[in-house]
Amino acid sequence: MSDRTPERHPRYGEVEEYAQGEIRAYHGIVNKWLLLVYAILAVWGVYYLIKFWGGLGPGLGAGQ
Repeated sequence: MSDRTPERHPRYGEVEEYAQGEIRAYHGIVNKWLLLVYAILAVWGVYYLIKFWGGLGPGLGAGQ
């Protein structure tokens, strides 16, 4: 651990450092692109659940 205190970001607050300062983290920040990825995965999951409910999955049915 380093004995110097991490600087304070004017908008996000205190910065925490890990691995001798190679990893820096703010609390409570989630990038907008990551929120978009989560939303797309949730929508895809609901679609997949509705489309392929029951059965063995796509392409695995007995008549195919």
